[in-house]
Amino acid sequence: MSEVAIKVENLSKLYALGQIGTGTISRDLERWYARIRGKEDPYAKIGQTNDRTTKGSSDFVWSLRDINFEVQKGEVLGIIGRNGAGKSTLLKILSKITSPTTGKISIDGRIASLLEVGTGFHPEMTGRENIFMNGAILGMRKFEIQRKFDEIVDFAGVAAYIDTPVKRYSSGMYVRLAFAVAAFLEPEILIVDEVLAVGDAEFQKKCIGRMKDVSVNDGRTVLFVSHNMAAVKSLCTKGLVLKNGTFDFYGTQYEAVDHYQSSQIASSSFIHEGEIDSAPGNQNIRMLRFQAKPLNGEALSISSGVQFEVEFYNYKENINLDVTFELVNMDEVIVFHHGAFVCSNKDSKKTTYKVIGKLPANFLNAGNYRFNIIFGENQRFGLYSKNDVIQFELTNESFGTNSKTLPGVVRPDIPYEIINL
Repeated sequence: MSEVAIKVENLSKLYALGQIGTGTISRDLERWYARIRGKEDPYAKIGQTNDRTTKGSSDFVWSLRDINFEVQKGEVLGIIGRNGAGKSTLLKILSKITSPTTGKISIDGRIASLLEVGTGFHPEMTGRENIFMNGAILGMRKFEIQRKFDEIVDFAGVAAYIDTPVKRYSSGMYVRLAFAVAAFLEPEILIVDEVLAVGDAEFQKKCIGRMKDVSVNDGRTVLFVSHNMAAVKSLCTKGLVLKNGTFDFYGTQYEAVDHYQSSQIASSSFIHEGEIDSAPGNQNIRMLRFQAKPLNGEALSISSGVQFEVEFYNYKENINLDVTFELVNMDEVIVFHHGAFVCSNKDSKKTTYKVIGKLPANFLNAGNYRFNIIFGENQRFGLYSKNDVIQFELTNESFGTNSKTLPGVVRPDIPYEIINL
């Protein structure tokens, strides 16, 4: 008996931009005529790469192109990549919500999918009715669903609302029940998108635990899409990285996360060249420069410390102007959210300001980091903000890399006192 749960061969998905279908009857006829002759879709030839950051010349885009991979039974596959990389499209194809343009998918087992809030639920039906309907869709008998019913309701924590139409549920209640239904009605394959981000931290922890349980104890297969790299490393056994709709990397979850994170590292400095009015910003603030550099030595490392500084032009006069720096690691953990008043006596000027911050040596752990920045008035009213302004890498100088990172966000140089009693 085959141990392959999912096999994807040369999978591609082509979309027409800005319209439904191909837009005209003539285009539909051309594609139909090509198909009955066994020829390639004529519009597939002109489809452009799925790069959302640039405007192409074609009306067609490959959301996915030539994807190949296998998932063994009992594996937990983490699918990672930037927004727009094709992750959700891949899951929709695997869940048979949409069909591929080309390629072949072989699936051995029943699939339960949780792709977005309310997937598979009828809003006019109660929570109880939706549980039984979803179980029937999965091919389960009524007594099998009844056997799992109490576990589902208890896990979701919606007992008081189980006989209320789900259209009256909050998004959090909706996703709690949807996940519980998908996870407890015994599918061979469980597909979960980033929808878990809707739940609170306690519920997310329960979901991770449940997915581990169905994989390790029940031998079921899980496909998990997330931007939370810590969750991917904790839950998954394998990792698939997508980039602009194409296959970028496949390996263990640790290798995949390392590959993805290293590919995200951008310059540790931003410098605007040109007129102030053309710099990133708005009518309040224009950002001219943002830089991270070693506090000591020539290269950023654990022991170098980090000096970060921003130059910006302020248009708002006579306010209490502040700037806040937010440092985030590649596991999406906010290391700190901290700032200072640039002017605190309502004496801001139309001028260029420079703000410098310093992180001491032996404070941050090795790894990849990025800075977000928020400009405000009285630390209450936002003037301008920008995420991922710069990214930088702190190496572990013992190895010349950050790949052998010890656990934890910080790595302080702690003086210990040893007493022999």
